[in-house]
Amino acid sequence: MNKKLTSEQTQEILSKLKVRFAQNMHRHEGLNWTSVLKKLEANTESLWSLNEMEKTGGEPDIVILENSLEDLFFYDCSKESPAGRRSLCYDKAALESRKKFKPKNNVVDMAKAMGVTITTEAEYRGLQMIENFDTKTSSWLKTPDKIRNLGGAIFGDFRFDTVFVYHNGAESYYAARGFRASLKL
Repeated sequence: MNKKLTSEQTQEILSKLKVRFAQNMHRHEGLNWTSVLKKLEANTESLWSLNEMEKTGGEPDIVILENSLEDLFFYDCSKESPAGRRSLCYDKAALESRKKFKPKNNVVDMAKAMGVTITTEAEYRGLQMIENFDTKTSSWLKTPDKIRNLGGAIFGDFRFDTVFVYHNGAESYYAARGFRASLKL
């Protein structure tokens, strides 16, 4: 698969990221767009992945969850779980275990194809401290091996002014559940 954007696609995604960056400074205080742009221009594969996040409804933006500005992370910042990444079971084993009504894809394989990482529970809780996400939807989260080996997977949402992390069978999927991703620059 060609993981390079055309110059037009590059300018389009950079323009969207710049506007979102400027409109949401509370997500990345102390950071300036010029330094971000330099890192982005030096890594065309990251631009491709960010474009995939954008195309699937993730609205990626830099969010600083720790006090380090060395490693920059883009996270999905769409208010609800990205619309282009919903109705997916957790992984290939879960997909293959379904006898009927199989979804088109699974979270793990889709994230890998996009070149992104599934958001962890700790990252999800950190994001929720900055803004409220998934007030009407839910998002699959990176599931610890112990839970996955027992057939489960975890997901989170924000209800009743609280972040909830739940479990489900990994083979389940719902129209209102997608997954959130991150990309390290």
